[in-house]
Amino acid sequence: MSSSSTSSAAPATRLSMQQVLLCGALIVTLSMGIRHGFGLWLGPITTERGWTRETFAFALAIQNLSWGIAGPFAGMLADRYGAMRVLVAGSLFYAAGLALMAVSESGLAFTGSAGLMVGIAQSGCTYAIVYGVIGRQIDPARRSWAMGVAAAAGSFGQFLMVPVENFLISHLGWQQALYVLALMALVIVPLSIGLKEPPAASGGSGAQQSIGAALREAFGYRSFQLLMAGYFVCGFQVVFIGVHMPSYLKDHGLAPEVATGALALIGLFNVVGTYTAGALGQKLAKRHILATIYGLRSVAIVVFLNVPLSPTSVYLFSTVMGLLWLSTVPPTNAVVAQIFGVRYLSMLGGFVFFSHQIGSFMGVWLGGRLYDRTGSYDVVWWIAVALGVFAALINLPVRETAIARPAVAAA
Repeated sequence: MSSSSTSSAAPATRLSMQQVLLCGALIVTLSMGIRHGFGLWLGPITTERGWTRETFAFALAIQNLSWGIAGPFAGMLADRYGAMRVLVAGSLFYAAGLALMAVSESGLAFTGSAGLMVGIAQSGCTYAIVYGVIGRQIDPARRSWAMGVAAAAGSFGQFLMVPVENFLISHLGWQQALYVLALMALVIVPLSIGLKEPPAASGGSGAQQSIGAALREAFGYRSFQLLMAGYFVCGFQVVFIGVHMPSYLKDHGLAPEVATGALALIGLFNVVGTYTAGALGQKLAKRHILATIYGLRSVAIVVFLNVPLSPTSVYLFSTVMGLLWLSTVPPTNAVVAQIFGVRYLSMLGGFVFFSHQIGSFMGVWLGGRLYDRTGSYDVVWWIAVALGVFAALINLPVRETAIARPAVAAA
């Protein structure tokens, strides 16, 4: 069965591409942009509360893990009841979690707010949910490109929000800054109305396959397993760098402004990288794109660790990593849609992202734990290098053709 045959809605019943991309891009800009700056809170929160870095890192590790665990269930609900309802719930959870972060006075409370609540919220208002709508509402011929546009929007949010969050912390204090972010998260509610799909969007031949059958099919398929393993590495690398690089640079005597500039550059060049990956996915084999991205990440880290550390080297590294940062997202999700169709794209994308978040948990937690044990991040940097090589190799055998299914009898 071709991916086009699993497209859910006839063009007449689809939302306009402009509406889907505008609302989806703004939602991802907010949801991803807010979380990208969380590393800026590590210093002020641990200093004022008297916590270790591991306490803060563990909370964000739980955030990534709970995001991953909740992701498939949020995807199931979005596939079944529509993305709009899930997005609204995600927005409300996000705002509540951010507000409670500001008043959490113990490590356990902070883990509950910054970890569990914000993690669950992100499962309902980030890529998997938005990509489900894109997959169902945009023609397959432009699907990879459209996913690249949405990912680029999230990247722009990272570029935009890091200096905004740094400004808020500097001028309002870290607690008031979190309250402002909570209000910003609520903007997702009106934007979600633009992604309310027509009833026909859940129809089509793909609806004849049950959720259980779809899961058995995906998890029994070798290429799906390889994509999940590669996404684990993606999560490990980007979350370790995003959370711990500000402290790594501070430990080496660089000014806080260097870390802020580095995160902003990652976000800025991520716009270019994600859009380019999405556009190339319409022309080149996506497995080759993914293998190249993972391999180049390892090369970039090795060079960064072996040249003298300076603001210039940090900015160059951030530029290169920005180009490779979330550029895995469009080709990975496009491959899932290409293999299995779009009927359960949010759910299957949620399971792939669960693997990403297990990697995120390990990256952010090991960063804090090994730093507290050794006084250095060196071991975790080299783990990230080895994992990048591993991910490059395992993406090469991925088969991108639509899975062959026997004819399903009508109910």
